[in-house]
Amino acid sequence: MNPEPLILTVAPNGAYKQAADHPAVPLTPQALAADARRCLDAGAAMLHLHIRDAAGRHSLDAEGYRSALQAVRAAVGDALVLQVTSEAAKVYAAPAQIAMVRAVRPEAVSIGLRELDTPAIGTAGLADFFGWLARERVMTQVILYDLADLRRWQALRADGTVPEAPWFLLFVLGRYSVGQVSSPHDLLPFVAAHTGAEPWAMCAFGAAEHACAMTAAALGGHVRVGFENNLRLKDGALAPDNAALVAQSADIARCLGRPLATAHQVRARFGG
Repeated sequence: MNPEPLILTVAPNGAYKQAADHPAVPLTPQALAADARRCLDAGAAMLHLHIRDAAGRHSLDAEGYRSALQAVRAAVGDALVLQVTSEAAKVYAAPAQIAMVRAVRPEAVSIGLRELDTPAIGTAGLADFFGWLARERVMTQVILYDLADLRRWQALRADGTVPEAPWFLLFVLGRYSVGQVSSPHDLLPFVAAHTGAEPWAMCAFGAAEHACAMTAAALGGHVRVGFENNLRLKDGALAPDNAALVAQSADIARCLGRPLATAHQVRARFGG
């Protein structure tokens, strides 16, 4: 049996990182475009991007997203899947997050389940939104921070609130640990509780990102790396840019005999 291609995603900026954290954090559409090109060349198939407002703060502005997506697409063509975030980042509430996704109608989006699973949305609202995502064939990655999130997702799938579709899960390691420090061991409870119904990836906060990525890839999962969660190379040195983190994970795939997925393969798998 041929090994499953590894989907390597880069998250180059996040909602909070600034130039003071690292001068290579891309904060403008032009910087995102240049970074995307380097990460593509290093092996990435998907870009998970955040945008900023004029003051450098996290934004879910639909027009801002359109401008950033246009700039990145001009740099990479269709060689990267472009995934926007709907992250609240302590700024947005669930109705505004959903409204942005509907307005932009992106190729791909990441959705924090616990951010949308609120009284303001309710079960009917969740069913309506996830049904829309499925009908519109938006490649949707569902972000899960702990086992409670995973079990809630499984319950929503079992009771039909979330319809059948090619969903993609993201297990987040270390987001709510002390000092946001992750370990490869943090992945094991997710994998043990996962039913295997949907493919999954992991991202990990802190300097153990590379070790977590290696564990995920060895267990058949997929990998997201980048400055959003970690600024360090596997040897502890400050990474020069996002592409260096991508290249490390591409090396993992080669060591494990897993080919790197292309954007075309990602789209074929998730129906975009």
